[in-house]
Amino acid sequence: QVQLVESGGGLVQAGGSLRLSCAASESISGINVMGWYRQAPGNQRELVAVMGSSGSRNYADSVKGRFTVSRDNAKNTVYLQMNSLKPEDTAVYLCNLKKLGSPKWDYWGQGTQVTVSS
Repeated sequence: QVQLVESGGGLVQAGGSLRLSCAASESISGINVMGWYRQAPGNQRELVAVMGSSGSRNYADSVKGRFTVSRDNAKNTVYLQMNSLKPEDTAVYLCNLKKLGSPKWDYWGQGTQVTVSS
């Protein structure tokens, strides 16, 4: 079993920044998909950022230019740098790691709360 431990959430003012971390219990070098999702009360879970093992990245329109996914393979950790935060970014953020072609290899972190005050 792979465990993902998320950290870095908190309360910030609009315009502030946070960096979320998702530390895996094993190597992430072979992971195909490293995603960050968020879910606010009453809203669907939304994919906000995703990174492939090659380093390719894609972002939801709502966060483009503000959020950046990165990884440190040596630390088995995926990051989400969030800048210029807005109140609408308030949500529980969850990381998700997948291996394409291996449905059983699909793990989620516990979630970390991000609250952005106006």
